Amino acid sequence: MTTSATAPTAAPSTQPARVATKRTVLMCRPDFFTVVYRINPWMDPALPTDTALAVRQWQTLYDTYLSLGFDIELIDPVDGLPDMVYAANGGFVIDNIAYGASFTYPQRQPEGPAYMDWFRANGFDVREPENINEGEGDFLLVGGVILAGTGFRSASHSHEEVSSVYGREVVTLTLVDPNFYHLDTAIAVLDDTNIAYLPSAFDEASLAILRERFPDAVLVTEVDAAILGLNSFSDGYNVVIASRATDFERQLRERGYNPIGVDLSELLLGGGGVKCCTLELRR
Repeated sequence: MTTSATAPTAAPSTQPARVATKRTVLMCRPDFFTVVYRINPWMDPALPTDTALAVRQWQTLYDTYLSLGFDIELIDPVDGLPDMVYAANGGFVIDNIAYGASFTYPQRQPEGPAYMDWFRANGFDVREPENINEGEGDFLLVGGVILAGTGFRSASHSHEEVSSVYGREVVTLTLVDPNFYHLDTAIAVLDDTNIAYLPSAFDEASLAILRERFPDAVLVTEVDAAILGLNSFSDGYNVVIASRATDFERQLRERGYNPIGVDLSELLLGGGGVKCCTLELRR
């Protein structure tokens, strides 16, 4: 009796197929980027900034989105508003309704009206906020649910307001580490059912919520979070992240995503990364 050797059968992938969905985003060139005040732990006016380098790094992010097939809208930067580049803070948009931002610090407060003017001029139904909030910095859409951050910037009353604006469930999460003062520095939305997050950024009650709702979430290291690795943007398959967030990159690949690293180290001096520069426009 003879037997013939056969090649071993490859083990089936245990990860579901990830699907990219075309995104439309709003961005703002950092033509006036600098650090002349301190409103977060990342900012130090004593350190020099290089506006030209910030523009080049931002352009790489812009070009990356173009290569992924995104539609990109641009808002004109305003001289004297160096943080306008962090477009995510300019509002929150679902179903063509733009809930405007109302900033905590006076240095950024003029950005709110500037973004709301852009929304109006581009056909969005603008809802002016009654409560302090900093847009997609603290509001993240996961499927049909809005995760809402509080603790440092956005007031918890804005969570009730955003729920009434959109008629959606809003889940309040409390941030406790001043280095992660916006929700989008501590959570990355990967698709409609999956997130990544930094456990130490949240209080125990919020951690319990996250563990219950997202038992398979990617847990990111302190090292990667410290370079705003979680401040990323995903289309459901491609995840644009900080290029130095190497362990996060590894975890994403293991989960079937395609991480794409970009260097926004100059904009990190102002406390922002990939997501901060990206406001999703959901029409």
